[in-house]
Amino acid sequence: MSASSGSSGPSGTSGPGGNPRASRPGWEPRDPTLPAPKTAGGPGTKPRPPRRGPFRRFLRGLLGLLLLGTLLLAGALVAGYLLVDVPPANAAAVAQTNVYLYRDGTPLARDGEVNRENVRLRQIPLSFRRAVLAAEERDFPTSRAVDPKAMVRAAWNTVTGKGRQSGSTITQQYVKNYYLGQEQTLTRKAKEFFIALRLSREKSKDEILQGYLNTSYFGRNAYGVQAAARAYYGKDVEHLDTAEGAYLASLLKAPSAYDVTTHPENRAKAVARWHYVLDGMVTEGWLGRAERAALRFPVPQAARSAPTLSGQRGYLVRAVEDHLTGRGIVDEKTLAAGGFRITTTLEPAAQDALVRAVEDRVVSRLDPARRPADRYVRVGAAAVDPATGKVLAMYGGVDYTRQYVNNATRRDYQVGSTFKPFVLAAAVQNGAQTQQGLPITPHTLYDGTNRRPVEGWSGAPYEPANEDDASYGEIPVTAATDLSVNAVYAQMAVDVGPDRVRRTAVALGLPGSTPDLTASPSIALGPATASVLDMTTAYASLAAHGRHGGYSLVEGVSREGTELSLPAPRPRQAVSREAADTTTSVLRGVIETGTGTAARSVGRPAAGKTGTAEDDKAAWFAGYTPDLAAVVALMGQDPETGHQKPLYGALGQPRVAGGGAPAEIWGAFAREALAETSPKEFDLRLMPGAEAEETTAPDASGAPAPPNAANSANTANSSRPANPSSASGSPVPPSPPDPSPSDPSHPSPSPSPPSSSEEDMAGEYAPGATGKPGATGAAGEAGPGAATRSPAAERAAGADGPPGGTGPEAGRPRTAAPESGPARTAERGQ
Repeated sequence: MSASSGSSGPSGTSGPGGNPRASRPGWEPRDPTLPAPKTAGGPGTKPRPPRRGPFRRFLRGLLGLLLLGTLLLAGALVAGYLLVDVPPANAAAVAQTNVYLYRDGTPLARDGEVNRENVRLRQIPLSFRRAVLAAEERDFPTSRAVDPKAMVRAAWNTVTGKGRQSGSTITQQYVKNYYLGQEQTLTRKAKEFFIALRLSREKSKDEILQGYLNTSYFGRNAYGVQAAARAYYGKDVEHLDTAEGAYLASLLKAPSAYDVTTHPENRAKAVARWHYVLDGMVTEGWLGRAERAALRFPVPQAARSAPTLSGQRGYLVRAVEDHLTGRGIVDEKTLAAGGFRITTTLEPAAQDALVRAVEDRVVSRLDPARRPADRYVRVGAAAVDPATGKVLAMYGGVDYTRQYVNNATRRDYQVGSTFKPFVLAAAVQNGAQTQQGLPITPHTLYDGTNRRPVEGWSGAPYEPANEDDASYGEIPVTAATDLSVNAVYAQMAVDVGPDRVRRTAVALGLPGSTPDLTASPSIALGPATASVLDMTTAYASLAAHGRHGGYSLVEGVSREGTELSLPAPRPRQAVSREAADTTTSVLRGVIETGTGTAARSVGRPAAGKTGTAEDDKAAWFAGYTPDLAAVVALMGQDPETGHQKPLYGALGQPRVAGGGAPAEIWGAFAREALAETSPKEFDLRLMPGAEAEETTAPDASGAPAPPNAANSANTANSSRPANPSSASGSPVPPSPPDPSPSDPSHPSPSPSPPSSSEEDMAGEYAPGATGKPGATGAAGEAGPGAATRSPAAERAAGADGPPGGTGPEAGRPRTAAPESGPARTAERGQ
């Protein structure tokens, strides 16, 4: 081969024939000036590194997965934080009770399903707050909202079924209580985590701690620290001491198990937990060692059932609610939301006394199996302080859970003759005169003839009937009040003016919207259906010398420590003092010698009036002392249909009159309610001409009695004839009862059984007459052991008069009684 055959041109090697060889696509010819590469395995080659094994590949994959997981977790956390909003509070967390208290702060009732009363953090003692932190989370002031390690541990235990274990912070527990629920699921835990994070940025530590303390459960159906303080120690949370606070804090871990009164077998564990809390306070520097050593375990009070709305509580709570909403203090929706602390004006001693009086005089005597009429008996009563208008006691019915209507506030029963004092007060207030132009005073003589047409009335003719159609002839206002003579008071209403009578009743306290409070002659007989509380308020105005400021059932209202403003009382002079006091002087005779003598059991000076509704469907007694006004009413109502029913035969009496059980209840209640106060005389300022006068009334033989200024009232009372008769001198036989206290267009009721409770009312006019021992009713013979002589007989025998005496100082101006008149019987239809 020639030399030229191995040479190559610049562009590459030469092919056969000396021609250059074409280059392959993508191949770069080797530079022949460079040394040839060494072949594998040849001399000078380095060994190839060994391939990686499966373990190293697994580690690298695992690291990748961890990195991916971390990125996904971080993304999930960010997404969760951004997507999970703080929800509204759950219904159970915001539910609270309204707490009702007596005037002295003792519990009355609680209205609501959840026993919770929220309080402000400032109301919770610092020692109690620190005890909770020592028990639950000691670094709470500086710690973060969540504890991831504890959450993972709790979640793992939940998944693996190792039981419930809480590693949540106080913030997380608050989120669970307030925003979520108590279910133990991973979903709830996740929500709790994110909400806690967001909440820690939106609320302060104090706000979170306050919410936690108000939502935590302490056992005994007590939610929140205030309810717990009341349930375990019977006091408000602000009055807890360090030892008591530490015990309540220890309950948070196991509320039921650590209740040493219901689970005495766990006392050792509860005490150990209490020591743990206190030791934690010492460790954190919140409690001195000396103080810690001096503390003793505070045994809580025995568990008590929560005061429900049974008995009188329901009536009282509903009356207070109506008072608050009706006067615009709190609207109905806000009140229903709960959380109010309401201190009432009710006094526990007075309330208990009223309940006892009703139970002793009525409830214990009912026997529906033997007397069907006893099924109809309902009782309503109320008592008011005349000086302040505050309601001291109220009786609404036998039991709120059995009879829902409050008999003390309902307005559907006629008040009867208890309305007549308003007519007299209106007469004095307006300086009214009779049709003959004579001023109306307690001594003014009226014609008490039965069914005498009223004079001076331009409306339809009106001929009111007296009780049992009795006629009295000429009779002074005082005696007409004692006897409750319809003919006299209907005429007096016309003389005064029915409009003026109505205005006076409203000014004294009756609502202007009272049903059947119509300005007509019949207004005097009491067809109006005011409530027991309305009438109590009006009589309290008379006791307060004519000043009226309305009644009040609420002493104070607060919510979460903030006091609500209450309307300030604005007492005004409803009628002049002379008008009120003159009326009082006349009403004293009703209790001393009239239809209300059963109320003399009060044992102190008192004034009052009896009343009976149409067909004996209600019997009333309204009265007062200088310190107390009270009204009692018995009502007849069918428990199945709700219709009003007559009370004939109830309590074993042919008829129930206002001077019977109502007056007995009034006397017993007022005596006990005023037992701690000294008797007071009425300080009366009478109208001109109303003072006691010297009289020369005829005695039983018809001869004039010598005047005696010192005992003129007694002389008048003791000179009434022993055998009352009509104006013509002939005895008046018993007649059918009078018609309803309404306009003459109303039909007369059918005759009813005669009254046996007031048969001896003529004894007041008969010196030496003897009452019926053991009788009950308006005459005042209050059963076995009662006096057997009439008041007149007592005076004739030289006995002492009723408490307070008689004469000018007692405000009992009287004139001579009429020489003729029928025996007095129970009022009806008045």
